[in-house]
Amino acid sequence: MRPRIAVLMDENTSGGGTRYEAHKGYFQGLLDAGGAPYGIPYALDMVAGVAADFDGLMAVGGRFAYPSDWYVDGLAAPSPASPRFAVEQAVMLAFLAAGKPVLGLCAGMQMLGCLHGARLTRDVAAWRPSAVRHDERGSSHKVAIDDGTLLRRLVGVETLVVNSFHREAIVEVGDDVRVSARAEDGVIEAIELPAHPFALGIQWHQELFAAGDHPGNSIFGGFVGACPSAKTR
Repeated sequence: MRPRIAVLMDENTSGGGTRYEAHKGYFQGLLDAGGAPYGIPYALDMVAGVAADFDGLMAVGGRFAYPSDWYVDGLAAPSPASPRFAVEQAVMLAFLAAGKPVLGLCAGMQMLGCLHGARLTRDVAAWRPSAVRHDERGSSHKVAIDDGTLLRRLVGVETLVVNSFHREAIVEVGDDVRVSARAEDGVIEAIELPAHPFALGIQWHQELFAAGDHPGNSIFGGFVGACPSAKTR
């Protein structure tokens, strides 16, 4: 049996939030790694069942409002409100409490960090004018991966060339969060929770590399392999 992976869906916040959506690369990366991914809707009454029935959680990218105190400047979020916030917060905490693996990409990484004391900037370009263009589809840059981290063990290389399209970014972390990768401009690109068996967040969109040969695709494999049912096969 393939480990069952709950994939918390994104929504078309720019189009009124009328559709769930997620890039097929999220599912392809998990399928190629031996997982069985299932899309999860925004239903708070399903959280306990999802956390009990699934082996791992993937939280995908998206743009939606976080609380103002999650930002270093304390200003209101620039993104639209979404029911995703409450569901993602609840389901991520439930998986972490159960010791099950959690992988967050882009917005999913920011949720993982901020639930453990990290804080965000609302606009990378304004916070660090010298930064590379992070909010630009089609752009790419290098990230340096710290030795001794879960991410380094998974990808097996010191640097990766990744894509980048995010306006917000984690700029402060608490004691429970380790920064595992940064862009050349110093922007945080990956985090992890050392006290947890597998809790990893990456800022870039690895799903866009899923169909090709990219060292970062081993993240999907490590995530699926960390699932309880994968360890007992």
